[in-house]
Amino acid sequence: MVRSQVLPLECFDLGISYIEQPPWFIIARAILLSLAATSSALQYVGVDWSSVLVEEAAGISYASSSGASQPLEDILADARVNTVRQRVWVNPSNGEYNLVYNLEIAKRAQTAEFDIYVDVHLSDTWADPAHQAIPSGWSSDITTLSWQLYNYTLEVSNTFAAAGINPAIISVGNEIRGGLLWPVGHYNNPYNIARLLHSGCSGVRDSNISPPPKIMLHLDNGWDWGVQEWFYSTVLGQGPLLSSDFDQMDVSFYPFYGQYATLSNLGSTLGNMASTFGKELLVVETNWPTSCPSPQYPSPSDVSSIPFTPERQSEYVKKVADVVAGVNGGAGLFYWEPAWVDNQALGSSCNSNTMFAWPGKALSSLNVFSRI
Repeated sequence: MVRSQVLPLECFDLGISYIEQPPWFIIARAILLSLAATSSALQYVGVDWSSVLVEEAAGISYASSSGASQPLEDILADARVNTVRQRVWVNPSNGEYNLVYNLEIAKRAQTAEFDIYVDVHLSDTWADPAHQAIPSGWSSDITTLSWQLYNYTLEVSNTFAAAGINPAIISVGNEIRGGLLWPVGHYNNPYNIARLLHSGCSGVRDSNISPPPKIMLHLDNGWDWGVQEWFYSTVLGQGPLLSSDFDQMDVSFYPFYGQYATLSNLGSTLGNMASTFGKELLVVETNWPTSCPSPQYPSPSDVSSIPFTPERQSEYVKKVADVVAGVNGGAGLFYWEPAWVDNQALGSSCNSNTMFAWPGKALSSLNVFSRI
């Protein structure tokens, strides 16, 4: 559910008819119209909260920036988050992030009136540019694997539907620029990638979720048009995967992996994707450090002046949101794992990228979601 952030303009008419409106009122109304357009520019304003149960099991309890102890979902809702992202692993060794785990947090999300975005990793563990391992027990024959993938995405989708949960978005794979379900769907075999993605998307499409979710494909390096163009043009050119199979193209965009991850490059890449492929576009993973004494890479040039503080963390997120909102089809932004305080580096060389301080108090930067 997308929460309204701006009162209807009629609330500001103050009983003045159109004919009687003085200049000051016309100016004020124009400002309110501008604010309304800005606040509603992105449909999905969200965070990845996949690790909430892991953290709670480890003894973490969350508090608002004022120090009031609250469930994480309540704190996020108060910050005007409207959608939560959660990753699904197939057969994880300890059960974390499996389907049962995800149903539990999805029920909490639904109670909090969030839209839900299910990120299906198609692996027993992390799926990313360096890891796309086939789940245990799955075949390495392309025909059999394609059917297994179809049946799996159908089962996941129908399990959510049977629980009364209808996700708004389902991603088939995670950061798949190198392919998926290796070695069968490795990037050096684009036909297999196309066949597998068609099967995965079809499973979601044929499910009982109503209304139907948006089907997403997700690559990393959102600043690199060459990567995005190569992947989609190559894979769509194979035949099995149709443009109509999916609704959204989505990217990860991290500032701490190299100097080329500029806002300018993100904007031009998303713009090229919009004009070339005509899909909805989202940045589904990003973050900014509040502490980074020894960054591994130089900061991108157009954000290098932003300090590593909670206040400026919100500045960075707002800048990324503005880039997405300024692109035709720009639909949303998600901050990756802002509450994973047991893993504040979030995979980077910066020691803190979360929006919560240890041991779980919200930072002021969390309020940025009310402005995007």
